[in-house]
Amino acid sequence: MSRRPSWIREGERVLDPARDCEGIIQFVGEWVDPITRRTIPEAIFLRPEGGGREWVVVDHQALRQADAR
Repeated sequence: MSRRPSWIREGERVLDPARDCEGIIQFVGEWVDPITRRTIPEAIFLRPEGGGREWVVVDHQALRQADAR
């Protein structure tokens, strides 16, 4: 996995093309995949703006910086 870009930090709005939606980065940290039991040291935890169900992105390269509002 390549080095994480500086714009990936808590509180940033990002676009997750895999889900075709925007989210707010809540946390960047270790996550264990419950199916494979593989540890991901820098998983990105996102939630929809305004609240909602959180999701995890394993590879930061899948994310895009969201347009400024």
